[in-house]
Amino acid sequence: MDVKTAVATTLNQSDFFVDAYLADLAPDELLARPCGGANHIAWQLGHLIGTEYYFADKIAPGRLTPLPAGFTDRHKKATAKSDNPADFHTKEEYLALRKQVRSQLLQALDSLTPADFEKPVTGVPPFLKNVGEVLLFLGPHWTMHAGQWAVTRRSIGRPPLF
Repeated sequence: MDVKTAVATTLNQSDFFVDAYLADLAPDELLARPCGGANHIAWQLGHLIGTEYYFADKIAPGRLTPLPAGFTDRHKKATAKSDNPADFHTKEEYLALRKQVRSQLLQALDSLTPADFEKPVTGVPPFLKNVGEVLLFLGPHWTMHAGQWAVTRRSIGRPPLF
């Protein structure tokens, strides 16, 4: 298996969990918190989409369609405490943006040469040293948050899925 296939596989695996955990949630359930101080799913979706966009732009600068105006600001750490539905997007909007960003990320991935995966990347967390590490981080990042959604789902009476 080559690096491109490994990256695409981790993204596809995370999508399986993300899609399953989101499929039956009503719009208001995206604002449910499993306990005080925990981030709700709507904020986390914005955080995840924003992170994937930011990292994809680091790898393929200027090749992505910009996120909606103010999107990144609406999903910063300081906004995580808001429970106001007007501060967030709809489930459909999040899913469409996720699909758009992922499609563009996969196009960027497809254009990379084997040597590109070793290129250093700046402006990312220090534990990510190069393009390959950035790309391999994205799938597990989504899966980690989806694991939190499993707890949210249980707290609102949804059955376990896995």
